[in-house]
This record gives sequence, structure tokens and C-alpha cells, in this order.
Amino acid sequence: MVEFKVVISDPKTGKAYQRVVSGANANKLIGKQIGDTINGTLVDLPPDYELKITGGSDKDGFPMRPDLPGSGRRRILLSGGVGYNPSERGVRRRKTVRGRVISADIVQINVKVVKHGRVPLEEFFKEHGTSR
Repeated sequence: MVEFKVVISDPKTGKAYQRVVSGANANKLIGKQIGDTINGTLVDLPPDYELKITGGSDKDGFPMRPDLPGSGRRRILLSGGVGYNPSERGVRRRKTVRGRVISADIVQINVKVVKHGRVPLEEFFKEHGTSR
């Protein structure tokens, strides 16, 4: 059984909320890529919400990179961006990162709200008691 922790960021308020998704909705997320837009019903939000996948990390903590095709892990030479933040300019390092496609090995998926619904997220998560 696949289970994802979905972190929902609200750019309007600057707050983030966490929701655990499992079962059929989790299976629908497999195969989606960074940059895809999903309906709010996949993460138990009202259907008028639209969410954009912005990243994630796998079971061992390796981040997903939007410029890497596929879902596997790779050791690539990085000079910055997701997965490596150099302390000096021009420094490069070989780091392990994961591709942009969501697979069963992914644990956390980061999304941001693209289209807001009628009920604000703050009220919706206050009712359900899962704010972060």
C-alpha cells in the first residue's frame, strides 16, 4: 500500500499544511511529474482547489529534481539548485538526486495552491485539526 505525505503550501498566506494520502488517491499520484496540476480531491480538499506539484523526496531523503527525467536515482554533477547549495561560486559536487516522476519510493510530495476554492485552507484544516 502506497502512502504519501503531501505538503500543501498556500502562497496567499505563506502557510503550509500536511495531509497523508493513501489508497486509491495515492495510486492516482503515481506517474505524475513535477509541474503537473492535480485536482484538490486527490488530497481530500474541496474539488474547486487546484494544486501544482513542485517537488518531493524519497524514502531516504533524496530530493526530486524537475530537470531529471524518469523516477530513478542518479548521481549527477551539480553546481547548484535542488539537492546542492554550494558555499562558493563555481564549486561543483556529485550528488544523488531523484527524477521528476512520482513513484512508490517517494514519501513526501510538495504542492502549491494554484487555484483557491471558496473555503480558505486555514478554516478547512482547522476543522480537521491537521495544520502544521
